[in-house]
Amino acid sequence: MLKRFQHWLGSARTQAYDVYQTNASVEHGSDKQSVVAVSIDELISLKSAIRGISLLSTRVKNNSITGAHPSRFRGRGMDYQESRAYQPGDDVRSMDWRVTARAGLPYVKMYEEERERPVMLLVDLNPGMFFATRGAFKSVVAARMAALIAWAAVANGDRIGGLFFNGKHQEMQPRGGSRGALRLFRLLIQATDPVKGMQVPMENTKNTGLNSALKRCRRVAKPGSLIFIISDFYHINDETKAQLLRLRQHNDVVAIQTVDPLEQSPPPAAVYGVSDGQKKGIIDTRKRSQQLGYVKWCNEHHAVVAQTMQQRAIPLLRISTTDDAATSLRRFLASPVSTSLHNAISAAEKVAV
Repeated sequence: MLKRFQHWLGSARTQAYDVYQTNASVEHGSDKQSVVAVSIDELISLKSAIRGISLLSTRVKNNSITGAHPSRFRGRGMDYQESRAYQPGDDVRSMDWRVTARAGLPYVKMYEEERERPVMLLVDLNPGMFFATRGAFKSVVAARMAALIAWAAVANGDRIGGLFFNGKHQEMQPRGGSRGALRLFRLLIQATDPVKGMQVPMENTKNTGLNSALKRCRRVAKPGSLIFIISDFYHINDETKAQLLRLRQHNDVVAIQTVDPLEQSPPPAAVYGVSDGQKKGIIDTRKRSQQLGYVKWCNEHHAVVAQTMQQRAIPLLRISTTDDAATSLRRFLASPVSTSLHNAISAAEKVAV
C-alpha cells in the first residue's frame, strides 16, 4: 500500500481542490485566492518585498547591451583586469607598453566588461504542484518565488524571461524593465490556474515534463544566463541529471524545490483516501512500519534532489508550502553557504563532466 501511495504522491493530482478552497475561505476570509491561485495585484505587490534580495553572478555574457554585472567575457571593456603575453591575433591597441618595456616581451591588457544578464525562470507546473495540505498550493509558492526573482532582476537592470511547463510549454524571451515583468506575470497567472492545471492528462507530464523543459531551455537560454528552476523535482532520472549538467556548463543555475509538510513527515495515524485524479486508493498510517517506510521514502527523495544539485554545483533552496517566499529567498541569497552564487560558480569549475 505504501508503494501505491508513493506513486500517487509523486504524481499527485489531488481531487481535494474544492475542499481545500472551501477551507481556505474559512481560514483566510477574503484572501482565500492567495492560497490556491495568484492574482496580478498580488504579484505586483511583491515588488515591495525584494529589499535584501540580490541576484549576483559572474559568467560569460555575449550580448552587446551594457549593464551592471561583471562577466568573464574578456575584451576591450570597462575595467582593467590583468596583462598577459601577446598572442597572434591580439589587438595591438591593447598593448601594455609599460609591462612590455619591463619584460622585454610584448604584453596586452585584458579587461572585464559589465554586461546585462538574462534571467530565466523554469517553472514546473505538473498537476502535483496544485497541491497542499497546509499553507498555499505549491504552484502558488512557485508563482510568488518567480515574481520576487523577476522584480529583483528588474531592480538589477537584468532582463527577465520564463518557461512554464504543464503538458505543454509556455515561453517568454527575456525582456527588460517592469513591462517585461508584467508580461511574465500574465503568463504565470494563466499557467498557475489550478482548474486548468489539474485537467492536464498525467501522461503529458509524467517522467518527461522536466526533461523536456530543460532541453528547451538549453536551446533558448543564451550562455551566461542566470536560470532558476522551480519544481517539486519528482521523477528525476539519469536524463534529468545529464540535462542539468549540460545546462550548468554554460549558465548559472539555481534550484528551488517546493515541498508540502506531508512530503516531510507522515500524517497522524489514520486511514486516508488518496487519488491521482484517475485512480483511488487508501493509505493506512496506523502501523509503525508504514510510518517508518513513509519517512524513509520521503528522505530518500529529498536526498536524491540534494545530491543531484550538489554534484552539479547548483545551489538548492527547499521551501515549504507554509513558508513565506520573500523571507526564504532573502535568507537563501544572504547565506554564505548557498548564495554565494559566486562560490557555487567557482565550485562548478571543478565538477567533472
